[in-house]
Amino acid sequence: QAQLVTSGGGLVQPGGSLKLSCAASGFRLDYHAVGWFREAPGVEREAVSCVSNYDDTIYYARSVKGRFIASRDKTNNTMYLQMNSLRPEDTAVYFCATECSPYTGKSYGGAFWGQGTQVTVSS
Repeated sequence: QAQLVTSGGGLVQPGGSLKLSCAASGFRLDYHAVGWFREAPGVEREAVSCVSNYDDTIYYARSVKGRFIASRDKTNNTMYLQMNSLRPEDTAVYFCATECSPYTGKSYGGAFWGQGTQVTVSS
């Protein structure tokens, strides 16, 4: 059964760091653009990043550019989101997903989605 399993969320103080992981099983991530999205209460889902499967193109939301780093590991069939200099406004449930645009971050229908992991940035 093809699925994405997300891990790495938690509670962190402002200025701290977290690394999210998203492990794929039942299919190869290599063949897909892979992205991270987040949802905060009362806020529309936001595309955080999207890594191309063709070249080095990576989309980052303006709000996280320079602080977050998205990557993938072909050996482990896993994607990652390194989050640095975290701010309270980064608090959200983070989801990984396939089928996104590495130019706009847009999610396309029919993608695989992880179950989501809570990230809370608070002192």
